Amino acid sequence: MTLTLRQITAANLESVLALRTTPEQERFVSSVADSMEEAADCPEGNPWYRAVYADELPVGFVMVSWDVEPRPPDINGPWFLWKLLIDHRHQHQGHGREVVRQVVDLVRAHGGTELLTSHGQGEGGPAGFYARLGFTPRGDTDPDGEIILRLDLTTDHPPVGAVMTDTHPTGQGLDVPRVLAELTLEERVSLLDGEDFWRTTAIERLGVPSLLVSDGPHGLRTQQEGGDHLGLTGSEPATCFPPASAIASSWDTDLMRRVGEALGRESRALGVSVLLGPGINMKRSPLCGRNFEYLSEDPHLAGELATALVMGVQSQGVGTSLKHFAANNQETDRMTVSADVDERTLREIYLPAFERVVTGARPWTVMCSYNRINGVYASEDPWLLTTVLREEWGFDDLVVSDWGAVNRRDAAVAAGLDLEMPSSSGGGTRTVLDAVRSGTLAEAEVDRAAERVLTLADRALRGLTVQVDPVDVDAHHALARDAATASAVLLKNDGGLLPLDPEGAGSVAVIGEMARTPRYQGAGSSQVNPTRLDSALDALTTSLGGRRDVVFAAGYVVDADSGDEALVGEAVAAASAADVALVFLGLPPSWESEGYDRSTMDLPTAQVELLGAVAAVNPRVVVVLSNGGAVTVAPWQHHARAVLEGWLLGQAGGSATADLLLGVTDPSGRLAETLPVRYEDNPTIGAFPGEHGHVRYGEGLLIGYRWYDAHRLPVSYPFGHGLSYTTFAYTGLTVDVVDPAGPRTEVRLTVTNTGTRAGTETVQVYVADRHASVYRPDQELRSFTRVSLDAGESAEVGLVLDRRAFAFWHTALGRWVVEGGTFDVRVGASSRDVRLSATVDLEGDDLAPPLTPDSTADQWFAHPEGGPWLHQAMGDSEFARLMADPRNGEMLRAVPLVRLTRMPGFPVTEEEVGVAVRRLQQQPS
Repeated sequence: MTLTLRQITAANLESVLALRTTPEQERFVSSVADSMEEAADCPEGNPWYRAVYADELPVGFVMVSWDVEPRPPDINGPWFLWKLLIDHRHQHQGHGREVVRQVVDLVRAHGGTELLTSHGQGEGGPAGFYARLGFTPRGDTDPDGEIILRLDLTTDHPPVGAVMTDTHPTGQGLDVPRVLAELTLEERVSLLDGEDFWRTTAIERLGVPSLLVSDGPHGLRTQQEGGDHLGLTGSEPATCFPPASAIASSWDTDLMRRVGEALGRESRALGVSVLLGPGINMKRSPLCGRNFEYLSEDPHLAGELATALVMGVQSQGVGTSLKHFAANNQETDRMTVSADVDERTLREIYLPAFERVVTGARPWTVMCSYNRINGVYASEDPWLLTTVLREEWGFDDLVVSDWGAVNRRDAAVAAGLDLEMPSSSGGGTRTVLDAVRSGTLAEAEVDRAAERVLTLADRALRGLTVQVDPVDVDAHHALARDAATASAVLLKNDGGLLPLDPEGAGSVAVIGEMARTPRYQGAGSSQVNPTRLDSALDALTTSLGGRRDVVFAAGYVVDADSGDEALVGEAVAAASAADVALVFLGLPPSWESEGYDRSTMDLPTAQVELLGAVAAVNPRVVVVLSNGGAVTVAPWQHHARAVLEGWLLGQAGGSATADLLLGVTDPSGRLAETLPVRYEDNPTIGAFPGEHGHVRYGEGLLIGYRWYDAHRLPVSYPFGHGLSYTTFAYTGLTVDVVDPAGPRTEVRLTVTNTGTRAGTETVQVYVADRHASVYRPDQELRSFTRVSLDAGESAEVGLVLDRRAFAFWHTALGRWVVEGGTFDVRVGASSRDVRLSATVDLEGDDLAPPLTPDSTADQWFAHPEGGPWLHQAMGDSEFARLMADPRNGEMLRAVPLVRLTRMPGFPVTEEEVGVAVRRLQQQPS
């Protein structure tokens, strides 16, 4: 947003009046005139009025006057900031701070040494506003009884309104304990609120800078002025890499790290201190409107990929914000809905990816989600933000709200949410101050949150000392092309139709508007303004270079509700005369976005009908898809001999698609989510998007391939699937326990490229516990690696399975456990293409729960000490014989022991059970 500052004096008032174009501006300029009349006793030309216009909408003005007359040529005395009027509807955009910064620059330019202003007694909003700018009470009041505030202009602190940049005077960072000790309560509280839409609050007098944060996970959406979090307004140009749903299909942690490094470099160039991403929520339902921004249906894959991205970004001295914590799996009612999910499901499905990144990469911040979890808002959930995140995982950095996620600010501070974004326009600050003063919120909790904000500022300052390469726009575009190439998934290739021969006979029909007008990213807060944009049509034409004619037909209008007969006719004519038809299909931009969920998994009817018409005149059809979320392919894929799932491939996706279709590169993408045959087969049927403010996660552990495997459902393409232009063989599997205490297991095998060209295979390791005492999914991904091989080449591949690969969350014990026994280790090219398998025996943990009188007889009998005692105490009684019967005794064995003692004739008393419990509790575990 462009700001125009206008200096208003009596001499130019008429020209300013001519700026009036709206009733709001009429009122604003009238207020300027009224103020000039009030200041009639000032000499001609004084005071100066400054009006701020943002998109032609005025938001305030400042009037500055000298306190001495006549004014000397060089002013060295104090200046007085007489009035600052801010329209509160725009205050969050930071214009008020920009006005003051301009005044400060003016004062300094004339040699001023201090700046004064005043506010009324008890005016919390203005007090907090000025405190954030570095003003401190002078200790007296003006003639009207207002408190006078002073800003010292002789210090070397960053100027008011400064944002962190590489030229910011950083020194060696902040002395956090010293700064925290010198802050007033009001200043500490002010740190917990954003300064505007994208900036944190500065405390200029102590050198605390304002940090600029920016969306988004696959490219920067930096807005230097103003702002919105829905992608509605413009942003600085930046490289648009493939969004998460696409790049996750690369299964390539090294690629993720390199993309992260590029994002970090671009962040540094734009003065961004924290990049708001990655998003790692699980793909519970294929209809979630934001699925394009998330990585996978599997927590292990999502966690490994996100860890690499975070490490890449932060290696450049820029922070990340891991989001959205947690269970944010839909857009419908996202601000209020309660995700009702049991703890074991949370621990095994929805939290592990976050845990992996937090413990493995230490993101600078974690962003809480909008929704409630089991009735409690994530922003004010102490179990989530403190017990799990900090106490169990060891996270000691900052938790920030999603934009507008705070419900009750005082409760959020107590729960562990440190920073509210964007600015609450003073509301959050007042709430926290009132809570501290009334005793409902401990000042120590404010100190804790303020210290984390200061620590973030310290890390950002120190990050500026990290040497980074300058941004090479061309190199980043080339990296985006590599990423897009690795992300596309070849779903089918009947008869080896692909790759196309560039020297082949006959023309190539390119059909579908998305070939000319690429759909390359999703809508919403992650929307990037790309530095350039490749189309597949242009790339194919250039790559073929006249060796084969390229004939284009739009075929459809992207956002139209129905087909266009003329466009279909043109497409059919082009296809009938061509050797091969490349048909580009996908979801219109309006069909998937942040803010709402999709209504169907199907492609638009008009596009499917177009495909049928093309296939009727040309049997050599290749479909190229452009979609952020999964789509059904079963209704139409019989019309195509080859299908390339292109997802949303970023700004270089067009060139990458041409490379893949023409065989310049080999397809290596593998599905990070299952493509079901029908939407009705997915695990959330009947439980998405919920009702009456609640969504019930009734499928429990069984999302994605876990569900389809458990129910033996056919799928169109399984998790992990992806074809290549070559083939691979797996041999020589060995599985060895190298550390029984861990346990830690090594998996080794040989992979051979058995085809005629180079390619890359993704080796996937799944673990199955077929004899568990609790229900466990049929198999779960626990490790993976990529191996690139020339034709005929072999390589030994090694993977490691740590303790968590075999563990489950034990709800009774409240911890991760490994249950002793035999585990299957399966190695394959997808979840349903297992090539080799072996078993491994593990000792496991002692899972005997502590016995209480309420423990069942079965639990007593299973206990290593309690069982022998109970058998002896029961002797050869009738109850003993009944309970020993394998069938009829089952009912009795399920009764709590204390209740059995109350049954007539039971040989053990309640008192004896109590003595046994106390004796067992005294024994060392």
